[in-house]
Amino acid sequence: MKKLIFITLAIFTISLQAQNSKKAENLLNEVSSKVKTYDNMVIDFKYSLQNNAANVNQETRGDVSIKGEKYVLNLMGTTQMFDGKKVYTIIPEDEEINISTYVEEEENNITPSKMFSFYEEGYNYEMDVVKNVNGRNIQYVKLTPKDSNAEVKNILLGIDSQTKHIYNLIQTQDNDTKITITVKSFKTDQELAKNLFTFEEARYEDFYINRLD
Repeated sequence: MKKLIFITLAIFTISLQAQNSKKAENLLNEVSSKVKTYDNMVIDFKYSLQNNAANVNQETRGDVSIKGEKYVLNLMGTTQMFDGKKVYTIIPEDEEINISTYVEEEENNITPSKMFSFYEEGYNYEMDVVKNVNGRNIQYVKLTPKDSNAEVKNILLGIDSQTKHIYNLIQTQDNDTKITITVKSFKTDQELAKNLFTFEEARYEDFYINRLD
């Protein structure tokens, strides 16, 4: 009888986990589908990095413009641009520009253009807590890498239940470093400059250009 009860409980638990995972998958699909309807996105965000063991606590603001795979990211005094083929990292303080060819299979970071789709492969996911943030219900989805050797321990995606937009992303790494990106302003279908995603070398005559490949 005890064995039968144990088996029944195990089946029930597995069934609940499957339902939870399916709900999380459906929610993430809603987010991804909605984002794909936008021609472009302009986002202002807060970026924080915290590691209590190393006594590190940094916080700054940034912004990013995204159109398809292309993006321009401004963060920590540096501009990173992806024109669809190459990544340009512009560092005004050092008057230096690094240029490299983008290779998708070698890109392990969550780039701006991947923020709304990175979870489609390589993660297990489940519904997590719901928090009320200034009257908005933020549903968290927990993503755990399928690769047991991944540097990322888990990622929490906070999704606005009403708009189906991502409110924040909390990434916990294997060394317990926590990176949090919180969306402060989210605008869509804006009028962007035609050359926004075009690198114009003539504008940087005094910069050292480092071509990495």
